Amino acid sequence: MDKITLNATKREVKGKHVKAYRREGKLPAVIYGRTLEKPILIFLEAHETEQQMRHISPTTLIDVVVGKERYPALVRDSQRDVIYRHLLHLDFLAVSMTETLRTMVEVSMIGDAPAVREYGAILVTGYEEVEIECLPADLPERLEIDVSGLENIGDSLNVSDLSIPPNVTLLTDPEEMIVQVTAPMAAEPEEEEEELEELLEEPEVLERGKAEEGEEEGEEE
Repeated sequence: MDKITLNATKREVKGKHVKAYRREGKLPAVIYGRTLEKPILIFLEAHETEQQMRHISPTTLIDVVVGKERYPALVRDSQRDVIYRHLLHLDFLAVSMTETLRTMVEVSMIGDAPAVREYGAILVTGYEEVEIECLPADLPERLEIDVSGLENIGDSLNVSDLSIPPNVTLLTDPEEMIVQVTAPMAAEPEEEEEELEELLEEPEVLERGKAEEGEEEGEEE
């Protein structure tokens, strides 16, 4: 995937004053980080940014261009409208390309587990993201784990089974579980007893109802 670039302009307004600019298609954002002397307030093109955000994960390195300056950054926070889900604000963390950083990265399962097909088993997930350390240029968008070797109930895969790219250091405990095969859920004994009791009670209720109807007819006569 090609590197994503977002063009921005500096902004002076903040707080409630940005509402008018949103109506003009501007998206307020901020760039911060220890590589900067102070945070930089910016405006992005709302429509363009919405389109690009479809391809951006928390570990996607982005070039935010402000005038003649270019800031390598990661999206650290986003705010959206509760109803329409439009972007309202973005936070960017500026990074140094020569310094390693620590971040969480998503775990993605690939392949089909034979135990699911053969026994109707269920895959229970543990860690859905893990912590890594690397240079910004080496950041993976996700880490993959192949579940095609999970053949029997009880089989599992741990953090140590992840496919780790070169130049990436895994910080999460390798023994932590990523996914495990469990047997299909069986009905609880209490639930079965309740269902049986309901079935046994129904005829009694019907008979009582007929008897009451007969009594009411007798009263009317």
